[in-house]
This record gives sequence, C-alpha cells and structure tokens, in this order.
Amino acid sequence: MASTGIARLFSVYERTIQVLAGGSMAVIVAVMVVQVIARYIFNSSLIWAEELCRYILIWQTFLFVGYAYHRGELVVLDLFSARVSPKTYMAIRFVTAIPIAIFLYLIISAGLGHALRFSAQMIPAIDFIWMSLTGSELHVPVFWIYVAVPLGCAILLAHFLGRLAYDAWRVANGLPIQAPPTVEAAT
Repeated sequence: MASTGIARLFSVYERTIQVLAGGSMAVIVAVMVVQVIARYIFNSSLIWAEELCRYILIWQTFLFVGYAYHRGELVVLDLFSARVSPKTYMAIRFVTAIPIAIFLYLIISAGLGHALRFSAQMIPAIDFIWMSLTGSELHVPVFWIYVAVPLGCAILLAHFLGRLAYDAWRVANGLPIQAPPTVEAAT
C-alpha cells in the first residue's frame, strides 16, 4: 500500500520534471528565435534575451541532474559490479557513497548561504521585461537564480540515497541489482 503511494508520488514528480524540461526548453528556443529574428531582420536586439536564457539553463542544469542520475544518463565508471559478489559491490558503494553525500551536503549548505547573500540584489532582465510590459518593477532577487544550486543538489542527493537504499534492499533480499531504465533500454 505504501509503495503504491510512493510510486504514484514519484510518477507525478517524474511527469512534472518532464513537463518542466520540455517547457523550459521551448521557452529558450522561442526566446532565441525571436532574438535572432530581431537582430538579423529588424537590426535590433533584445537586451534581456541572453540573460533570461542563461538563467533558465542554470535552473535546467541543477533541477534535472537528479532525474538524469535516476535514469542512468550520467557517466558512470563501474569497475567492480561484474567482478565481485553483490554484497561486496554494495559494501564498496556504501564506502564511496559517504564522500559523495558529504560533498553534496556541503554544496547544498554553501549554495544556500551564497544564495541568501544575494537576496537583496535584483535580476536585471526580469525587471526590464516586467517594466517594458507593465511600467512597474517586479523586484525578483538574484537569490532565485542561485538557489537552483542547493535545490538541484538536494534533489540529486535524494535520488542518490534512494537508489543506494533500493539497491541495498534488493541485495539483502537476494534479488539482482537493476540497472536504471535508460541503461536497460540500451542493452
């Protein structure tokens, strides 16, 4: 019963990530097409386009890295899985998981501190766009750009620890470790 709820929750998360990935990529493509048309056809440039696309790319990078890890789309150097028993392999993974988890925790805490330091500085591109559309300033802090780093690393840490726990559970119950979905499809 609980696993069905978790599976349903993860399905909603997965669908949300896919929609956000597609939507944010569509925004980047649309803005850059308008920028190219404005620059080369109308000989005028959108001064905010590159900055807005850069901010969206920052969010894409950090928001989607955990999902990419989950799907097995990150580069992995696996020297031991075929050469040792599953229990020995999990022991090696637990030992290597310690510095990885510490590193991600440090990035989360330092990234959050860094983002908080810039909570008084405003994002110029968004203020410019909003001012052009409405005549008033929106005042969105740069914090919302920098917070992508700790948020993305927290998501990656959750995926990392979740996969580690799931694989440990499978090995403890005598089941083989399953490859991530993308890796399975490639073999």
